[in-house]
Amino acid sequence: MAKAEKIPRQPMPEQDPQVRKRNFDEVPLGYTEEQAVKEAERCLQCKKPSCIEGCPVSVEIPAFIKLIREGEFTKAIHKIWERNSLPAVCGRVCPQEIQCEGRCILAKKGDPVAIGNLERFAADWERAHGKGELPPKAEPTGKRVAVVGSGPSGLTVAGDLVLKGHHVTVFEAFHKPGGVLVYGIPEFRLPKEIVFQEVNFLERLGVEVQCNVVVGRTVIVDELFEEGYDAVYVGVGAGLPRFLNVPGENLIGIYSANEYLTRANLMKAYLFPEYDTPIVKGKDVVVLGAGNVAMDSARTAMRLGADRVRIVYRRSREEMPARAAEIHHAEEEGIEFFLLTNPKRFIGDDQGRVKAMECIRMELGEPDESGRRRPVPVEGSEFTMECDLVVIAVGAGANPLLTQTTEGLALNKWGYIVADPETGKTTKKGVWAGGDIVTGQATVILAMGAGRKASDSIHKYLTWGW
Repeated sequence: MAKAEKIPRQPMPEQDPQVRKRNFDEVPLGYTEEQAVKEAERCLQCKKPSCIEGCPVSVEIPAFIKLIREGEFTKAIHKIWERNSLPAVCGRVCPQEIQCEGRCILAKKGDPVAIGNLERFAADWERAHGKGELPPKAEPTGKRVAVVGSGPSGLTVAGDLVLKGHHVTVFEAFHKPGGVLVYGIPEFRLPKEIVFQEVNFLERLGVEVQCNVVVGRTVIVDELFEEGYDAVYVGVGAGLPRFLNVPGENLIGIYSANEYLTRANLMKAYLFPEYDTPIVKGKDVVVLGAGNVAMDSARTAMRLGADRVRIVYRRSREEMPARAAEIHHAEEEGIEFFLLTNPKRFIGDDQGRVKAMECIRMELGEPDESGRRRPVPVEGSEFTMECDLVVIAVGAGANPLLTQTTEGLALNKWGYIVADPETGKTTKKGVWAGGDIVTGQATVILAMGAGRKASDSIHKYLTWGW
């Protein structure tokens, strides 16, 4: 066997950019067994593995990689399941480069172990070849937990607590479970069938999932306690679209990223005419923002038939918050980047449809509260950019439906729930919260990490009291 440091990182096969830019099939194709074993051989099996410290749910990374190296793929997925109930999702959408892989010792002199690719491999292998075995469950405790929201944090709490013997019901406002994994992340990055299979795994463990229930409208939190639930976890996300408040923003053909991606993904506008979901398709598309949501929106527009797609961002490339892999894939697919550029107003035609956007050039000044250099307008640098579809992807705010109807729940000045960062406890007895409704928009794995801490705290409460 070659020395781990001498084995090059195994690239994951991908669809050709010129082919995939016009289809919604998944871009990375996955490792073969041989590629996975070869990549696993690169792991140094450190005695003090810093990669685990970089994982918000503390997956025992060297242990599952060692099992893959030994060809023990079933044991590898069981090892991951001990800490992560959504490995097929995390392997695809986690920002590994700034988390586990960013801490890998090999990254100091070269390429880190492809931890995310290996996690994905283990999950995909189990789905294709496994016998449907389930991890062991504790004896029933008789306690009932309501989980509000079936996104990554809610599903993590549900998976943890059902294994500890509690009865868990997940309430989802939409008609399909999965939260942002289903309405926000496109098919080419995270196939919905994989999300539904992960949810089905939890259902086979005994989690009950109820869709079309808007907690805060259909039922309120206090009524859940009246119905016999002993604890409530709130993981409703940050689904309130943010806009720019510039002139012309209400023109036809200007979407929030929330609406655009929900129509394309959850409502399957990309499968027209099988699904007749209306969506403006646009030939000359502009996406405002540079996070993962902006990349998803731009790449979706390209697949829906755009001739030209531009990302417009007011800062420089160094400040772009999207994953490196998403930026790379967007560039490969022909997405153009207009950096240090900011919209001033939208211009419509005589039918009220957007036809252009007036922009101004920016330059970077001193750092702001986020630590990034603040963009400052360059006087007299205005120019006009033609476009027939604009997607605004500059973040989202706190979903207010539940918080407005829940007495005793403290919120911060932005409307997010105040919760203890180590336990998820809120100011209301018996209620925990985590994920984007606490932190604002963040990553899938950080939401899962919050869910893990909250589930530990809920279990202690159900066992010992508040």
